[in-house]
Amino acid sequence: MALIGYVRVSTDDQDTTLQRDALTRAGCDKIFSDVASGAKADRPGLTEAMRFLRDGDTFVVWKLDRAGRSLKHLVDLVVELEKKKVGFKSLTEEIDTTTPNGRLFFHLFGAFAQFERDLISERTRAGLMAASAKGRKGGRKPVVDAEKLKRAKELIKSGLNVKEAAGRLKVGKSALYDALKAERGGAPLLPAVLGNTRSQSEPIRA
Repeated sequence: MALIGYVRVSTDDQDTTLQRDALTRAGCDKIFSDVASGAKADRPGLTEAMRFLRDGDTFVVWKLDRAGRSLKHLVDLVVELEKKKVGFKSLTEEIDTTTPNGRLFFHLFGAFAQFERDLISERTRAGLMAASAKGRKGGRKPVVDAEKLKRAKELIKSGLNVKEAAGRLKVGKSALYDALKAERGGAPLLPAVLGNTRSQSEPIRA
């Protein structure tokens, strides 16, 4: 069971000495560090520290704002530490989750994380309901929309097969075929319209 420290400064001209000294006095065996802006998501030092931590270790920071760039990131970090069975300690705020009172911190942050997930889920459902009420469905916009489908039918009616019509519209042959098939209620189109050349017989009219 080891104390693993982590320091972070916002810019290259900031000194980590204050944080390092505090962590060393606290008994940290190893200290990881990052130099990055508050908005930068990539923190290789933190990633390395998380990989290094083992069951029973304690992750130590000088202040809470050194561990998380925002409340959300701090919550995510603490919840991840709990999953790894690693303690969390902030020297300035005197938070230590290896103590009975400090474990309440884990429970509170776990509740915050669940609350956030519930809010996101509720907003997603509300958005889908609103979209449905306006006649839209969730998900990616179809490759072959109503306008392209109409144009494809006109091209096929003029004598092109599905592959040629898809080329004109700059969409995939399969996507156009599926769109035509769906409009016909799932009835398959004859193979002639899928060939590289036009059928010798009258083209199938979509």
